[in-house]
Amino acid sequence: MKNAETMRSIPHDGRSVGEIVLRGSSIMKGYLKNPAVNAEAFGQGAGWFFTGNVGVVHPDGYVEIRDRSKDVIISGGENISSVEVEAVLYRHLAVAEAAVVAMPHLLWGETPCAFIVPREGPSSANEEVVVAHCRANMPHFIVPRILASKLFAAKRGFNTSDA
Repeated sequence: MKNAETMRSIPHDGRSVGEIVLRGSSIMKGYLKNPAVNAEAFGQGAGWFFTGNVGVVHPDGYVEIRDRSKDVIISGGENISSVEVEAVLYRHLAVAEAAVVAMPHLLWGETPCAFIVPREGPSSANEEVVVAHCRANMPHFIVPRILASKLFAAKRGFNTSDA
């Protein structure tokens, strides 16, 4: 597990995020007739293959995969895992489905944006309740902007101009 910019190993503290990189005789030499992908996967030199997965290493050596590097949201220099934000959303009983993506932000570069499908039944998911749940379970800068009704309408097949 390396810091992709410095190629230094990350601390085994369960918090420092790095990219999973591989090197060895059993690693492929490259993708057939695809120089652009090869440059991305092997372009940083020293024979390392960049898997595109990011994670942490715990003190006991256990590797935890957190996300795909392309799915990481960078907000004000902080790396935010879309998978971890989705996991918090799924813990709310009124959320049936969730998808978190990066949304452009003038000040921070990107900000998390969550699309949710409310669970059908008596427990309805309104934006205020879900945002309050997120604020109680994650740092403030990670709390996503929720666009529940837009995904709900699009998923159900309604024609919405802004979904």
